[in-house]
Amino acid sequence: MSRIEKRLLGESLVAEKLITTDQLQQALLEQKKSSDTLGYTLLRLNYLTEAQLLEFLGSKLAYNYANLRNYVIDPKVVKLIPENIARKYHCIALLRVKNSLTVAMVDPLDTFVIENLRMTTNCDIKPLISTVSEIQATIEEFYGNAARAAGTASTTAPQGKTSLQDIAKKLQGVTAGAHDHAVIDISAINANDTANIIQLVNLIVTRAIKEKASDIHIEPDDTMMRTRFRIDGLLQEVMSMPKSLEAATISRCKVMAELDIAEKRVPQDGRIKLNQDGREIDLRVSTYPTLRGEKIVMRILDKSRVLFGLEDLGFSDDTLVRFQSLITKPTGIILVTGPTGSGKTSTLYASLQKIKDPAINIVTIEDPVEYQLAGINQGQINPKAGFTFAGGLRSILRQDPDVIMVGEIRDYDTAEIAIRSALTGHLVFSTLHTNDSCGTITRLIDMGVEPFLIASSIIGCMAQRLVRLICEHCKQEFVPSPAVIKHSKLLYQAGKTKVYRGQGCDQCNKTGYHGRSTITELLIPNERIKELIVAKSPTSVIKNESMKVGMRTLRQDGLGKVLRGTTTLEEVIRVSADDEI
Repeated sequence: MSRIEKRLLGESLVAEKLITTDQLQQALLEQKKSSDTLGYTLLRLNYLTEAQLLEFLGSKLAYNYANLRNYVIDPKVVKLIPENIARKYHCIALLRVKNSLTVAMVDPLDTFVIENLRMTTNCDIKPLISTVSEIQATIEEFYGNAARAAGTASTTAPQGKTSLQDIAKKLQGVTAGAHDHAVIDISAINANDTANIIQLVNLIVTRAIKEKASDIHIEPDDTMMRTRFRIDGLLQEVMSMPKSLEAATISRCKVMAELDIAEKRVPQDGRIKLNQDGREIDLRVSTYPTLRGEKIVMRILDKSRVLFGLEDLGFSDDTLVRFQSLITKPTGIILVTGPTGSGKTSTLYASLQKIKDPAINIVTIEDPVEYQLAGINQGQINPKAGFTFAGGLRSILRQDPDVIMVGEIRDYDTAEIAIRSALTGHLVFSTLHTNDSCGTITRLIDMGVEPFLIASSIIGCMAQRLVRLICEHCKQEFVPSPAVIKHSKLLYQAGKTKVYRGQGCDQCNKTGYHGRSTITELLIPNERIKELIVAKSPTSVIKNESMKVGMRTLRQDGLGKVLRGTTTLEEVIRVSADDEI
C-alpha cells in the first residue's frame, strides 16, 4: 500500500480544515503504535468528533450512514469477518448479496482494511459509515460472551430472516425514535409475493411522510437496490434490498402512478394521490432508465400542510421589513431566485398569503400547483393541451387580476409578458434559476428582454438558500480553526464571539442538524442601479453598487446566522460562493 493511500483520509480532512497538519502527523505516529485505523485514532485523540467525521464522509465523500441499532442483521453474515479483525478495525458485516459484502466501518478510506476484509471474506467490500459506539455495541451483541450464552438468535431474526411485521414496525418507527433513519435489510420478502411487495412500498411511502422527507429515491445498484430519503435537503439511505425485489418494487410504484410498466427504455412521469391520516398527499413520480435498471424518484407534496408565514421562513429582521414593503406595492415585478430546493415556492406562497384580501384578485399559473391556497385562483399548466406559461399568462390578463404569480420564467415570451404585465398596473411574482440576485438582470437580458423594460419593471430581486439548523439537543460552543475563519471571512474575536455546532445525537441521527432556515440576498434597484441596468453593465458592477446601498450577500447573511448561533460555518460555506464578499 502506498503512502498516499494510507494518508487519504488524513489529507482530505486537512484539506477541509477539520484537522491541522500537526494533528495529522501526531495521529499517524499514534496509529503506528496501536495499529488502529486512522479514523479511529483521530477520534480517540479528540482531534475531531464523530459527528464531524460522519458529516465529512457523508456530505463530502458520499458514504452512506448505517444506524446499526435498527439494522436487521444476519448472524451468519456477521461471522464472515472474524472477531479479532472486527474488533481491531472497528467494522461489522451487515449484508451479503452474491459476492458483495456491505460492511459498516469507522474509516471507509483505509484501503489496507478494505483489502484485508476482501481477502478474508472473498467478497467485494461495500463500505458504509457508522459510529464507534454503535459498531462496538454490535460487535458485543454478536461476538460477546452474552451473545454466545443467549444464543444470538434469541436477540436477532433467525438465520437472517425477518417477518414483514418486523419490517413494518421499523419502517413505521415503532421500534425507532422519530428521527432515527434506519438502514433496513429486507431479506424475508419474496418478489412473487404481490401482497408483501404492495405493503412494502406503502410502508416506504408512509415512513417518508412521517420523517418529513421531501423526496423518495428508489435506485438500482449492481448487486442490490437502495432507498434514500431527502431530509433537510440531504439524502439519507434508509433501506437496502436484494436485487431480486427490484423489478417487483419498480412495477408496483409504476402501477400506483398509472405508468406503463412494460416501458423501461424512456423516462416517464406520473402522479400518486394518497390520503395519509386525513391529509391529502401528492407524489410526483419520475422514472429514469440507468445502466443498472430503472430509478424512481417521488417528490412528496403534502397539500394539507400548514404553510409558513413570511415571519417563519428565517429572514433577517431588516430583510423581512424590506421584503414586506415590496409585496404591498401595487405594481412591479418581484423575482425570487435560487436553485431547485432553495425554498422559492414557499417564499412565493407565504407572500401571497400575506397580501391576500377579499378586495384583490390573485391569480397564479404554476407547474405544478404544489399547495392549495384558500382565496387564491390557482392554475396549472398543461403543455400537452397547449396550456403553457406564456399562453396562460395571456389568459390571466383577461381575468381582471390585481396580483399575478407565475411559477417560473423559463423563456422570452413568458418574461416579456410578465414584465409588460407589471408595467401595465399589476403586481407580478415569479422565480428564476440564477446564482444570486444581481445575476437575475443578466439572465433576463440573455433571454432577449430589453434592459429598459427590466429597469422599469423590477422592484426587487431576492436570491435565497436553505441552511440546516443546529440541533438544539446536542448544540455546543466550539472554537473554529483560523483557516476556517479566514476562508469564511467570519468576524471572529476569541473570547467574545461564540460559534456553535451540533455534537451529533439520536435526535438528529448523528448529523448535528435538525430543521432548516433561509438565508437571503435582497436587491432593491435604486435610480443608479437602474441606470447600470439600462447601460448593460456587468453583474459585478451592479453587485458592488447594490452593496454600497446596503445589500447583504448570501454569505454575509449566513454568517449573521452563525453569530446568532442558529447554523454552522460549514453550512454557510456549503451553500454560498466564496466570492460573495
